[in-house]
Amino acid sequence: RAEKLAALGDDLVSTGGTSKALKEAGLKVRDVADLTGFPEMMDGRVKTLHPKVHGGLLFRRDLAEHRDAAARHGIEAIDLVWINLYPFEETVRAGKAFDDCIENIDIGGPAMLRAASKNADFVSVCTDGDDVDAVLLEMGEGGVTLASRRRLAAKTYARTAGYDPAISEWYWRELGEEAGQWRAFGGKLQQTLRYGENPHQTAAVYAGPEPRAGVLTARQMQGKELSYNNINDTDAA
Repeated sequence: RAEKLAALGDDLVSTGGTSKALKEAGLKVRDVADLTGFPEMMDGRVKTLHPKVHGGLLFRRDLAEHRDAAARHGIEAIDLVWINLYPFEETVRAGKAFDDCIENIDIGGPAMLRAASKNADFVSVCTDGDDVDAVLLEMGEGGVTLASRRRLAAKTYARTAGYDPAISEWYWRELGEEAGQWRAFGGKLQQTLRYGENPHQTAAVYAGPEPRAGVLTARQMQGKELSYNNINDTDAA
């Protein structure tokens, strides 16, 4: 995917291990430290939280005042963002130690994703490889449409909104608190359903990051797609 972006004439900017892997693949990549003028520090905790990154994501290309400010401060436009968040959910599921889980809480990633999504009229934001493939396809056909950028922004806000609950729920469990003062829940689409509890209703099934016994962790071997009532009844059983 990075090779396709480079072939389309895009400049690549990356951090840490990703930057190293891209360079080893023979691609021309700028480190974020070269962009910001500051080195990655504090074990990588601080690297992208900088005006040259967030300014490049947030400035409106259609406002002269924003363009002038960007030019004055040497801020380059960033038109495409692809961030795989630190694998916090996977780290927790693997039963890793407390400190390992803490170090897999992404800070700069969600901040950049949210900044890019706010400026979706000008920036394409990707949270996984499928997003990048869709963007590359449209780029090859003349450019990413506004509708696609806004759809990606909607997905991104849902992704970051699901990331924080995974962290907070883990913290509550570590503290032994069964009823925290604030609770938030998020989930990833598992499947759409033929209909909801009644035939005139639409429905879909989402799963949170914490593994739990139930039909969603089983593998269907045969038969038609499960309905809302099938899933509800099986879960109850």
